[in-house]
Amino acid sequence: MRMTQDTVRLPNQQTAAQPGSAPFYSNMAFQMFAALIAGALLGVFDPGFAVELSPLSAAFMKMIKSLVGLVIFLTIVNGIANIGKGSNVGRLGLRALIYFEVLTTLAMLMGLIVSKLLTPGAGMNIDYHTLNTGAIVSFISTAEHRTTVGWLLSIIPDTFVSAFTSGNLLPVLLMAVMFGVALLRMGPRSADVVDLMEKISEAVFGMVGMVMKFAPLAVFGAIGYTIGNYGLGSMVPLAKFLLLFYLCCVAFIILVLGTVCLYSRISLWLLVKYLRVEILLAFGTASSEAVLPNIMKKLVDAGVKKHVVGFVIPAGFSFNLDGSSMYFVMAIMFIAQACNIPLTLTQELSMILIFMVTSKGIAGVAGAGFVTLAATLQMFPEIPLAGIVLLLGIDRFMDAMRTVTNIVGNAVATLTLARMDGALDYSVLNNALGISKKN
Repeated sequence: MRMTQDTVRLPNQQTAAQPGSAPFYSNMAFQMFAALIAGALLGVFDPGFAVELSPLSAAFMKMIKSLVGLVIFLTIVNGIANIGKGSNVGRLGLRALIYFEVLTTLAMLMGLIVSKLLTPGAGMNIDYHTLNTGAIVSFISTAEHRTTVGWLLSIIPDTFVSAFTSGNLLPVLLMAVMFGVALLRMGPRSADVVDLMEKISEAVFGMVGMVMKFAPLAVFGAIGYTIGNYGLGSMVPLAKFLLLFYLCCVAFIILVLGTVCLYSRISLWLLVKYLRVEILLAFGTASSEAVLPNIMKKLVDAGVKKHVVGFVIPAGFSFNLDGSSMYFVMAIMFIAQACNIPLTLTQELSMILIFMVTSKGIAGVAGAGFVTLAATLQMFPEIPLAGIVLLLGIDRFMDAMRTVTNIVGNAVATLTLARMDGALDYSVLNNALGISKKN
């Protein structure tokens, strides 16, 4: 798959040969930011009309989701078929799982420490017996039916085609790895198949480029609907917790991911700047899937080998959810503090150990955040399950930031694991990030 800046260039990319030739308003990052502001203003001043714009975001998401499975499958298959050694896949997988567990655990520990020190829920004095749990019945029901064995079995699709229609990325990952390894074992006989799949991949990324032109409209509709439906007033009672979570995510990105970037000889700031369009889109739609194809392409364009991108990104969006992991711990701490329920250090550490398991593989579950919270809270009877009702009003705003943190975390993970695997071309990376001097 010839994934260069001259091949299937996405709308947000401009060639270096023509700097500043396009007007500022044609820049995708500017369009996304303008859509974000315009949607928010519409939601405040005309909430009725803003709510009716939700189909803009829904249509965009459906188009992106229809392509995500193909993008992952083709990227993984092409990458594995060209790496030369099947053992690389197993080594990369082991390193990735260890990395994911360490980073998500650090995110949870940071969330726990910040929550204990700043106590965002203190003083609310909520009587949880009076909370109306009608709005969370579906989440509780889903949580009750979630089991570890059931989740593991869900990774295996009923048919090859159903892997692409289930909405879960892990069956696609499994089928792609198996098919890629099979092509690798065929040797030279697979050359025609690999060449065909590379050409199909180019066409699919061309389709992604077409859909991405409508991303600003999707952000406009999503933000307008959210603020129009919930209103900024819904954030006021929980503003302290919302602000604290945002600051904690920023601190995690700068301190933890920044340290990882230093190890990998990568500029965190330039990486964020490179992915600014995807970050704005993720914040506006609160969806990782909306940016997954673009993230994968831009990381390949930045010098990461295709098999690393193809494996780490889809696996990361199931196992390396730094923002979500932090949110889970902070949410439970907030509920306990708001309801005046003291927790011991043993209970808090047990909560982290449980989330290390229950937070994995949630990407394919509708309302994943509340489902995971409900499932974990059932293991802690001292904390009222009804307490998650307190978070309903601001969950969409929380989801936006945890999605951004997840995306940055997985981009850093991909680059770091590529460096460890010897699969990162620093000259290409520096060129993509705008660094002329080679390290």
